[in-house]
Amino acid sequence: MIRTPRHALVIAVAVAVASGAASAQYRDDYAPAYASGQENVSYAYAQVTRVDPIYETVRTRVPEEICGGEEVREVRRSNGGTVVGALVGAALGNTVGSGDGRQAATVAGAVIGGAIGRNSDKNNERVVVRDAGCRVVDVEREQRRVASYDVEYVHQGQTYMSRLPYDPGDRLRVRVAVTPVDEGTAYR
Repeated sequence: MIRTPRHALVIAVAVAVASGAASAQYRDDYAPAYASGQENVSYAYAQVTRVDPIYETVRTRVPEEICGGEEVREVRRSNGGTVVGALVGAALGNTVGSGDGRQAATVAGAVIGGAIGRNSDKNNERVVVRDAGCRVVDVEREQRRVASYDVEYVHQGQTYMSRLPYDPGDRLRVRVAVTPVDEGTAYR
């Protein structure tokens, strides 16, 4: 049976523990930054190629005062203008005519004067507006407005699309982040 001195066994165990500690130390150096989710971040500008506004319809109810009245045409039933016109026309016709023509001139004057008087009555019709009072009613209004923008942009040869609350113009500032992909080989 071969005997190994105890100090050789202690040295072998110490070497094994030290190599494990060094291996653990290697992992601990890199694990906190990767495990904490820290990224390499920078900012750049992308070229905007298209901006499409997205519209929404907003409906609101607004109280509005409406004062109504109805229009009524009042027609005078009086034939005063016709009668006065006929009398004046007959008097003029009577003074103009002579002999047997006087009677015809009087009738013609009465007819012409009556027609003029009747037209005068029609032109004197009055429009009366009856006030129905005022009331408040809710009126629904629709307004179309831009809610957001669909923006197409190119960064490093790749085309992207985002919906933004503003129109960015010709250039769009973008956030570029680089993070390593964990493919299961980080700790091997």
